[in-house]
Amino acid sequence: MRYPPRPALPLVGLALTLSTLISTAHAGGFAERQRDYPRFRAAEAARAADLEQRFRDAGAAWPPTIFIRAYKLEATVEIWAAPVFGERYVEVDRLPICAASGRLGPKRMQGDRQVPEGFYHIDRFNPASAYHLSLGVDYPNAVDRARKQPGRPLGGDIFIHGDCVTIGCLPLRDGPIEAVYLAAVAARDAGQRRIPVHIFPCRFGTDRCAAALDAAGRVRPEDAATWPALMPGHALFEEHRVPPRTHATRAGYRVRPARVRSRP
Repeated sequence: MRYPPRPALPLVGLALTLSTLISTAHAGGFAERQRDYPRFRAAEAARAADLEQRFRDAGAAWPPTIFIRAYKLEATVEIWAAPVFGERYVEVDRLPICAASGRLGPKRMQGDRQVPEGFYHIDRFNPASAYHLSLGVDYPNAVDRARKQPGRPLGGDIFIHGDCVTIGCLPLRDGPIEAVYLAAVAARDAGQRRIPVHIFPCRFGTDRCAAALDAAGRVRPEDAATWPALMPGHALFEEHRVPPRTHATRAGYRVRPARVRSRP
């Protein structure tokens, strides 16, 4: 994703941002480093108490372990979290994607305005984003790279971010992105090293989705060929409410049920 340039950060701020984008902090210190940034501090002061209560009211543990799902057709981002008791994740929030670009189907190259579809995770935190706050998605993964066409770069810089503009990302309004960002920082700070982000063309198993996929697949059969690989991961979570284990390879996705904690 490439947007028109915004004003450059001062050199000191740029250096701090670059160090934060590569999120290798150990548990317990990550949130403190985020507090070096005024925008994060302001969001935390305004929203942290209400956010924690929202998780607790949903039956989720705090600090959280979170899972993010996004649906392009329905224009929603869902925030799920591990429960205080049991294994099945609980839905904490369902947020509207406030701007859209592209069509149903995966991202195939730089500049196609497509939102990726597949199994990803958060790989960057940017508290000094030109688009308020942003969480980077690790597109392209091995499945995306296997689709690469000669001479056509895959692009990158896919984010969940604020400011409600997009040419291939998942934009939210600034209030919702603050909540998602704070929850993701709390999860990372508490030791969740991998925050999964599953992006689907639509909510599989619904009549609306089936009709949309059928129409889109008639126009671009190569896109339709990618959707069956995503359906098992979606179905596993729908059945068990625990994020499945996914692994992207050049041969496709490997999807397995999650390991659950042994009970006494």
